[in-house]
Amino acid sequence: MSRRALLRTLPALCGPFALNAVAQGAPTAPALAALIAAARKEGRVHSLGMPDDWANWRATWADLQRLYGLAHVDTDMSSAEEIAKMEAEKANASADIGDVGFEFGPIAKARGITQPYKPSTWAQVPDWAKDAEGHWALAYTGTIAFAVHRKRVPQAPRSWQALFASNARVLIGEVGRAAQSNAAVLAAAVALGGDETRLQPALAAFAKLAKDKRLVTVNATPALMERAEADVFLLWDFNALSYRAKLPNADDYEVLIPSDGSITSGYSTLINRYAPHPNAAMLTREFIFSDAGQLNLARGHARPIRIAQLTLPPDLKSLLVPEAQYAKARALKPAVWTEEVKKLPRAWQRDVLGAAR
Repeated sequence: MSRRALLRTLPALCGPFALNAVAQGAPTAPALAALIAAARKEGRVHSLGMPDDWANWRATWADLQRLYGLAHVDTDMSSAEEIAKMEAEKANASADIGDVGFEFGPIAKARGITQPYKPSTWAQVPDWAKDAEGHWALAYTGTIAFAVHRKRVPQAPRSWQALFASNARVLIGEVGRAAQSNAAVLAAAVALGGDETRLQPALAAFAKLAKDKRLVTVNATPALMERAEADVFLLWDFNALSYRAKLPNADDYEVLIPSDGSITSGYSTLINRYAPHPNAAMLTREFIFSDAGQLNLARGHARPIRIAQLTLPPDLKSLLVPEAQYAKARALKPAVWTEEVKKLPRAWQRDVLGAAR
């Protein structure tokens, strides 16, 4: 934990040894106690892109209120919008913490809008899933899935090949702005023989859908699923499962992982360098990576990053897609994707949306 904000705001609360420990790594017990006291004094946390219905953030906000007296408000927006907001507001910041797709963590750090914090469980977070300095770290992972409306598509497509060969109306969301939508393009590319640097097979397939007026480019919500605005929704598995669970017509949908390939990625919290409530933001990250915070995410159908250190009760295991369906899913290559995804908005506009005009 380097905690520039903590060093600024806690001189009266932490002794010199505690402060040194905070600056060098995960917090010591005295430093953590001081952080809790300072967060309580701030009394609130403002998040971006962490709405109640996404990965069960509702439970985490309730726990932070109950345990530490932190009032909470969220402004829901995409990963790109979160970074843009933090960058535009800077010292006039309104937000403390955000949740962004894997590839957006390094982008935010490079733009100088984050501050580091390593929670107590830092050593249990895999190296591939975190920034060495603590600017970002994945709290949970997701794999691109299909949520298929059984009544509208009686023969559910179980692969990308089958999906693109069908007459289904497909919702992908805001490609170029939302990490979920970007990952769906990559997942299709991988299944069709491409990879992070070769998205053309997927772009061509989605262009055909756009030309046939069967591509929906607004971000999914439970309400859109309830109204069957599309036949197949391309979503992170945890979103597909949690959205379905909220529907009165939940049985209309089957959630599956495409058998010919998918992408597993994750989401990272970003603590705003200019956060008006920096200690509350750090405490929020601390809680998210605790056992209780990780189990909250699992209850939202997300796969906790510390799953190897957790014992999931049977009721939580039953909420997830069967493990066998993930056989052809592979992890995102973040070092490559962080650069390649910057090219996707223009390519999507030119090669896919342009095809519909």
